[in-house]
Amino acid sequence: MLALARDMTGDHPAFPVLVASNDPSAGGLAKAAALGIPTAALDNRAYPSREAFEADLARILDAANPDVICLAGFMRILTPGFIRHYEGRMLNIHPSLLPKYPGLHTHARALAAGDTEAGCTVHEVTADLDAGPILGQARVPVLPGDTPDTLAARVLIQEHRLYPAVLRRFATNDRTPVLLP
Repeated sequence: MLALARDMTGDHPAFPVLVASNDPSAGGLAKAAALGIPTAALDNRAYPSREAFEADLARILDAANPDVICLAGFMRILTPGFIRHYEGRMLNIHPSLLPKYPGLHTHARALAAGDTEAGCTVHEVTADLDAGPILGQARVPVLPGDTPDTLAARVLIQEHRLYPAVLRRFATNDRTPVLLP
């Protein structure tokens, strides 16, 4: 989130209108506020259902009137109805070279499979988990002795390069994939 917000300056075609989280203690909320970006926190555990949580989230998002919604560290699976409401306007970053390793534990899975490279993917959010159109990927080598944590740290560096580059393009209606080495 911070990499996106910091990139949205000068001639960038987008600007941040809201940082929202389902975790009121998320560190990104304070960082966004320090940058002057409005914030909202909705604790999903306080809602009786996923739909009730998403109804409030949609109300807050719609009031902010975003053109694009960028998920970053949002670890909740969204319902098809919510996704449909923002169809074609919601992006997510995932720590694997999709379609490999959708879901969780991507780095451990890549290591267990003996992969020689890993990376990250920015994709449009669809009702199918981590299966939307790929808008960008960045690759990193898997090094001898890598652990899930060391691999994750190198992938995170690429995430901070890739997501802003994809958003910059996407905000001008350019869906040409960004491919970083």
